[in-house]
Amino acid sequence: MAPTRILMVCMGNICRSPTAEAVLRSLVAREAPGLALEVDSAGTHDYHVGEPPDRRSQATARAHGYELAQLRARELVPGDFSRFEYILVADRGNLRAAQAMATSHAPDAPRARLQLLLDYAPGQPLREVPDPYYGGPGDFEHVVGLCEQAARGLIAHLRGR
Repeated sequence: MAPTRILMVCMGNICRSPTAEAVLRSLVAREAPGLALEVDSAGTHDYHVGEPPDRRSQATARAHGYELAQLRARELVPGDFSRFEYILVADRGNLRAAQAMATSHAPDAPRARLQLLLDYAPGQPLREVPDPYYGGPGDFEHVVGLCEQAARGLIAHLRGR
């Protein structure tokens, strides 16, 4: 069976989306090892292409058992809309940017399910994962917690298909 392909997206691909990628990958390995997934992450902007995730994101994720050090930032590209079945975006601004790219650069591509990451955390009142970049340690902790909630909800959704 072919793996389900999932792409996590934020602005620069150094905080939220690599955290979401690592959390999902790790939770699937631990809690749903029979679920075949291919997980990646990207940013809507090219600010950090080729760079590792933010050191604060790495440290916070590592404290929770997730490893980000091997990841490198990349930019969302038109081919992603046909390569991935799910494109899950951290916030509405980046969702609009991804939708615009899909419409203008990949209008004939099969449509990935393009939605907010927290759509898979229905018990969570927030709909957007806030950007921790200009925040403190608590902001990075909050991102990990939100990513865990969304990843568990997504796993449950995928199991129920």
